[in-house]
Amino acid sequence: MKNSILITTILVALAFLALWEILPPLFGIPRYIIPTASQCFAELLRMFRLDNLVNHTISTFVMTLVGFAIGSLLGAFIGYMLGMSRFWEQVLSPYILALQIAPKVAFAPLFIMWFGYTFWPKLLVTILIVFFPILVNVLQAMKTVDRDLINLARAYNLSRFEIFLKVEFPSTLPALLAGLRIGSTLAVIGVTVGELVGGNTGLGYLISYGEGQANAAMVFNAIAVLTIIGIVLYSAVTYAETRLLHYIPKSEN
Repeated sequence: MKNSILITTILVALAFLALWEILPPLFGIPRYIIPTASQCFAELLRMFRLDNLVNHTISTFVMTLVGFAIGSLLGAFIGYMLGMSRFWEQVLSPYILALQIAPKVAFAPLFIMWFGYTFWPKLLVTILIVFFPILVNVLQAMKTVDRDLINLARAYNLSRFEIFLKVEFPSTLPALLAGLRIGSTLAVIGVTVGELVGGNTGLGYLISYGEGQANAAMVFNAIAVLTIIGIVLYSAVTYAETRLLHYIPKSEN
């Protein structure tokens, strides 16, 4: 079964590449609109030699990783704190909702006004985008923890921290990891937005530069590398989820 899935996946990819190579010239589409796969590959080699593609990729990857880590920690921490305090959750919920509704990408120009063309705007946008899915997931999971388990822990005279550590945290771990999976994909978006708006390094900058030069192949390549970064980060979270939640039985269809 797995071999057939792998073979089919490879065949679909090869068919897609063949169509990508054949159709644009067939319909007379110029390369500055849709370049062929071979033209993108040739441009990729040129970007390695002349455009410091490796350095731009490392810059984007590091910023994605840092923004994802900080946003995840803040989202999880505040989510657990609010989940343990009904009073503060009700007090802060309107403000959290307002910030969640506000378009995060709109903050990028504001951050540039405050911090200039540095790494801070793209880092802060990334943190904001990652923060809310994890906060919401954790907070919602804290509300659904089995109250009987908490009451049982209190009957054994466990402290508040021990109840959190032994009951609430394990119960909410699946929701936390689900939020991390969402955040891992959004982190790439946050960094890209920051680099598009005001960056001078990174793959988002290459997208902006390629657009200005009418070099669609450069834009395609930068998007492809960004996708790979997102897949790597998502796969790492998925692997951690598999290791941490190995005790949960999986349904087989």
